[in-house]
Amino acid sequence: MRRDERMERLIGPTVEGLGYELVGVEFSTGAGALLRIYIDRPEGIQVEDCERVSHQVSGVLDVEDAVAGRYTLEVSSPGMDRPLFTLAHFQRFVGERVKLRLDRPLLDGRRRISGRLQGIEEGATLVVLSEDGEELMVPFADVERARLDPEFGK
Repeated sequence: MRRDERMERLIGPTVEGLGYELVGVEFSTGAGALLRIYIDRPEGIQVEDCERVSHQVSGVLDVEDAVAGRYTLEVSSPGMDRPLFTLAHFQRFVGERVKLRLDRPLLDGRRRISGRLQGIEEGATLVVLSEDGEELMVPFADVERARLDPEFGK
């Protein structure tokens, strides 16, 4: 799973101190570096919440000189297709449909897998999905990206 744990440790206390859950951080470097922060709270996220967190996190990043060069900071709600960053996220959404993108081809040479999340097994190292009646076990370490796959009109 690709996350920037160093950045999470740096900005997490600020985000949580403002009363939000830090869902996760995505940080891509290079030309046009992008720092994307996902926040949530039980009553949902409004634009004003994103602005508030962005302002505070910008100050922390500047003081800590955490990002070299120019970058874009995005603060967002996780949305309907919420990203899953941690095993706790996978546990929280058991029973929901998910889409996974893997680091390398697995399971008949596929890198993209979708199915219903069944849970976590083998000492919390395998993500278990069901797809078309078949149970699939995917090593958590091989998950590059994971998102909920919302079902409309259930």
